[in-house]
Amino acid sequence: MGTINSAFSIISQALDADQSALSIVANNVANANTTGYTREVPNWEENPPIEINGVSYGTGVTETGPTSVRDRVLEERLNQLQQLASASGSRLTALNTLQAPFTPDSGSSSSTAGDIGSDITNFFDSFSSLEANPSDNSLRQDVLTTAATLAGDVSNAAASLNSQRSAVDQEAAGVITQVNSLTSAIAQLNQQIQSTSPTGDAGTLEDQRQQDLSQLSQLIGINQTTTENNGLSITTTAGQLLVSGGNSFQMTTGVVNGVTDFFVGTTDVTKQMISGGGELGGYVTVRDQDIPNALSALDQLAYNVSTAVNTQNNAGTDLAGDNGNAGNIFYQPAQVAGSAAAMSVVMTDTSHIAAAAQGKGTGDNSNATAMANLATQSIVNGQTPTNYYSSFVSELGSTIAEVQTENTAESASVTQLQTQADSLSAVNLNDEASSMQQFERCYQAASEVFTILNTVMASALNLGVQTAVS
Repeated sequence: MGTINSAFSIISQALDADQSALSIVANNVANANTTGYTREVPNWEENPPIEINGVSYGTGVTETGPTSVRDRVLEERLNQLQQLASASGSRLTALNTLQAPFTPDSGSSSSTAGDIGSDITNFFDSFSSLEANPSDNSLRQDVLTTAATLAGDVSNAAASLNSQRSAVDQEAAGVITQVNSLTSAIAQLNQQIQSTSPTGDAGTLEDQRQQDLSQLSQLIGINQTTTENNGLSITTTAGQLLVSGGNSFQMTTGVVNGVTDFFVGTTDVTKQMISGGGELGGYVTVRDQDIPNALSALDQLAYNVSTAVNTQNNAGTDLAGDNGNAGNIFYQPAQVAGSAAAMSVVMTDTSHIAAAAQGKGTGDNSNATAMANLATQSIVNGQTPTNYYSSFVSELGSTIAEVQTENTAESASVTQLQTQADSLSAVNLNDEASSMQQFERCYQAASEVFTILNTVMASALNLGVQTAVS
């Protein structure tokens, strides 16, 4: 009787184990379209055997609960690549907007800066035209008109860049609210996981934490370290602590020199964000590196052109008889910084355009020739104005192309790794159908054994006479 009771016990546990396994499969199927859900598989554990007269007898198996099929190394690598792809993506979007003012004017009303390269050429060509008839007022007016167009397009481009910088600054500041929300959520999940599953898989809690980590990686560059009790420690790429166990450390912002700086505790981590990854890294790179570089180039162009033209105009004689002090055509900036935004035409009287050389009569065109020749002289950082501007636009285009290439490669790597992770962890309905069929057959087999044992037990109770069990 003891042996039959043991068999009943083993089969009962088999039925329970198969039923539990079927429940796990059903849960997988129900969550097949749940974002972030990781496929679970049943765990089988052999029950402790019993020993009778020196012989060990098995006591069956128990299903001890599901385990999520995940690869933590793969997940961490995916997070790292998401940081890079997100950084280059946000930077690329901002760079494309930054480039717009420097796209040659195609007649679109959306152009804010026209074609500065053509403006430069037209402005100096107006002096070439003035050479032919230095007293012609219409030609003189053309000089001021082309000067105003050049100055207006340069100042408009500078204004556009400053406006873009403010917009990017606001975007960057807005990321911090999301970062703090996610780090708080991860800290809470850490606490739950450490309490409920300190040594094993935490199932959906780990799925939620991984989802939050994935979102956090797209916002900011992070490093993660597994700690005891199945917890996580998260730092910025520069090492500032954001999450430790059940504690999160909020990032804060503050205005420094007119833009938003980012702090962890009292540490300003803004400069570290440039190479830190995530959307924030891309925004800060554009705000603090790409846009200032473009503004600096425009400032240099505006300062040198304005200074050279003003100097040359004051070196000649104008129609009003001013000899060596005809006045400035452009506003004369005191320093390079801010010259583009301030560029404007201050001359209103065409008679003060000094076409003649100093001491010469009004019919002389020597100084007009000298001003026209500025177009071919290296007056802007060792280059002609047109070449300098072309180099600037070319360098900006090269930067955008480089970031585009980076983003394409990084995005492809993210897709590849995500596919690899999905093949391991995502629910495949065909696989689940196969598992369900397997566990159903196991359940049926155990049921058949149970029926046989029931018949044997009934026969034993009737003193060995075979008895049908209804």
